[in-house]
Amino acid sequence: MSKKSESITGTVTTFGQGSVRATPDLMRVTISIESRASNVALAYGQAGERVAAVTATLRADGIASADIATSGLSVRTETVWTEGQGTRITGYFATTDLIVILRDIGETADPGPATIIANCVDAGGDDVRLGGLALTFADQEGLLAQARDAAWDNALAKAEQYAARAARILGSVLEITENTASATPFAPRMRAVSSPMTDAYAAAPVPVELGEGEISASIRATWQLD
Repeated sequence: MSKKSESITGTVTTFGQGSVRATPDLMRVTISIESRASNVALAYGQAGERVAAVTATLRADGIASADIATSGLSVRTETVWTEGQGTRITGYFATTDLIVILRDIGETADPGPATIIANCVDAGGDDVRLGGLALTFADQEGLLAQARDAAWDNALAKAEQYAARAARILGSVLEITENTASATPFAPRMRAVSSPMTDAYAAAPVPVELGEGEISASIRATWQLD
């Protein structure tokens, strides 16, 4: 009676991680306008004037219209409660936000981001608030591709090591799964709030440090063991 030889099959699964660090080359700035007045029309009109002044300054500094967007607009009452009189309206409060994208933020930029932001504060006066600043990358996909390559190399090196330890040969790839949640395109957010100023003083540029941001990727890969 003959016996059929049976090949011993098996698989090896590893996880790979890779990351790329780079200096951000794109900045998103939130510029808010907050205007108070005795009636709705005055508050709304004043907010409109301040926004127009800020956007005119941005365009004068070379920011394209496509990179300036209004993200919010509201008008609400301001009230106060007093004993015996209840709640009464004391004025009106108009707010609007601009999201501005700065594409030239390197050391050679003229004007640089710090100067552009300071010019906006000058143009908007005491009604300007800086709501937030986020640094990111223009070519996120290119950096993510490099992170994927690094993650693959990491997973492959582990699989080859395990195969060698098991006296086996690494065979065909059976499955690859990417953990897309690991990609982190944004650098940590920075926040600032404007301080009151008078017409006698211009806003001095506050230095903006770009630092480095990181984009990462991780994968799960399974190979056949021959």
